[in-house]
Amino acid sequence: MSTRVVVTDPDDGELVVEVLGDGPYSVEWEWGERLATGRRELRLRVRHDGARPSAGTVRVSRSVPAADPWWLIPGLFYGENRPADCARVFPRFETGADRPQDMVSGRWGFRADRAATPAVLVWGDHGGAGLIADEESPLGTTGLAFEHDAGRATIALLFPYREYPVTYYGSALALPPGEAAHVWQPGESHVLTLATCPLPADRHAYAPVLREDRDLRLPAAPVEPWQDVAAAADIAAEGLYRWHYDPDPGVLLETVGFDREVSGADGERVDRQAMHVGWVSGIPWAAALLEHGLRADRPEHVAAAERVIDFICGNLSPSGTFWGTWYRTSGWSQSWSHVKDALHARTLGEATLFLLRALRHRPKPAWEAAARSNIGAMLARQRPDGNLGTLHHAATGEVLSWSGASGLTWVAALAEQGDPVCLRAAERAGEYYASFVHDEFLYGAPEDVDLAPTSEDGYAAVMAYMALHRRTGEERWLDLARRAADWTLTFRYTYNVRFGPRTPLGVYGFATRGADQASPSNQHLHAYGLVCTAELIELSQALGDPYYAERAHETLACFRQLLPAADGDLNAYRGMITERYYQTDCFQPKGMYLTLSHAWSAGVLLLACEHVLARVPLTRPG
Repeated sequence: MSTRVVVTDPDDGELVVEVLGDGPYSVEWEWGERLATGRRELRLRVRHDGARPSAGTVRVSRSVPAADPWWLIPGLFYGENRPADCARVFPRFETGADRPQDMVSGRWGFRADRAATPAVLVWGDHGGAGLIADEESPLGTTGLAFEHDAGRATIALLFPYREYPVTYYGSALALPPGEAAHVWQPGESHVLTLATCPLPADRHAYAPVLREDRDLRLPAAPVEPWQDVAAAADIAAEGLYRWHYDPDPGVLLETVGFDREVSGADGERVDRQAMHVGWVSGIPWAAALLEHGLRADRPEHVAAAERVIDFICGNLSPSGTFWGTWYRTSGWSQSWSHVKDALHARTLGEATLFLLRALRHRPKPAWEAAARSNIGAMLARQRPDGNLGTLHHAATGEVLSWSGASGLTWVAALAEQGDPVCLRAAERAGEYYASFVHDEFLYGAPEDVDLAPTSEDGYAAVMAYMALHRRTGEERWLDLARRAADWTLTFRYTYNVRFGPRTPLGVYGFATRGADQASPSNQHLHAYGLVCTAELIELSQALGDPYYAERAHETLACFRQLLPAADGDLNAYRGMITERYYQTDCFQPKGMYLTLSHAWSAGVLLLACEHVLARVPLTRPG
């Protein structure tokens, strides 16, 4: 027998409070004052009035009429979440579906620490609503849930959580549904606090709601960096040079194991003997090392950076672009794609963008030739509507896939190149990809998750539209940059996840505010958001609004935690920086971190530090 009461919202609508379990239970409530966004706090006092102990879950829900609902759980769920033709398997919403082993369902429930803000929002036929809570309540970890049935979309908070119809653990193999339990003793009572708000029809209405919520959480979410910015730059640079740089033939190895005595099945070290040209290794992070070496007067760092960029620029694919990846055993090859001979546009674009930036410091003819070759190839392939393609054949240059928004990184590269032809191409592409921003659904940037929406899509969009605004001064590009930044920041944690006291992240007191969920598919925290530190600061300056710069600086503060400043720190060596911090049960138990140093993790931290230390905005092309 469950208890059910209806609570009328003073502004409009109603909430349903249920206690799922043998009762009886009594429920009392009190509303708080209405805030600027329309948000109101609701305090519930729930008491078990039964004579025997009973397991009970409190469920608070709100519904809106919706023929085709749009969901948002920040960092975790975006609309349908997984496009139908995405090869990567992770939770997908589909009206009326019930295929849990395929992770396709019309109803989903998740634990709150999977979300960057513990909130669930929905838009229906005429508007929407949101429910917001804390990660933890007196009953344990909170749950976030939604379902669609008979033309109504329902969002819910559960105290404690239930995960259904399956549990996602980072792979295509669905795990059984899970739940936490609270056994109520006779007479036991608890106060549960949550908030709710109405939403207008515009999907972007989440932005002021999440901004207000972040401000409310700030006092309870301190972040204490271990190092100042200059020291962090030195540590990251040493990590890149000491551990990832290999002068033979001139590469930044993608991963290096913390434990130098561990070997794989073949007796070799676990270090990944490979290098992407961009993204997880390659030119972007060599360019950061170059900037650091010049500023800090470290000629060995300058030489290493130049050697890496020389090697990449000296080995273009037959189609005129960079290759995707270099492997020690087989040389240059394609990207991480299931499509044979495919090179990924985002990886190529990021390599070219940072090559152009490196050229400002070192105008070398071979680099200039490689940049011209890559840009020329992409200009020749651009569709009349502006689409720059996603997958490109390494030999022929044929565009093998036009899906997704991975071409956004090329917008920044083309805009920063400075040539009028390139600028016109960048503007056409910017117009094409603007629909992804307005739809609040960007996807396709990282090679490893196919067409999944990711935080990296947001970074690419911010960089693209700020580059266009910087080049043209047009307000339309600034507005798109702002909208893209708002979407990107939905992935950014606004609270400090509670870790077990004996887990590594708990022992070290790791504060998660400022870290980003990588994606709904890769549910771990990462630092890649540091790649657009300069652009977020520039956005704040252009808007006269400090908010975006504050969010950039909080991310830089977050990832100046857990930095090994000396050999032995964190069971690592100085400068080894992990890629993954496990804030929820996905891939690894909550509270662990990956004991592999990644070239991009050191590189992106170094990049952000150098931008902040330079205290100068990105410049317009000469």
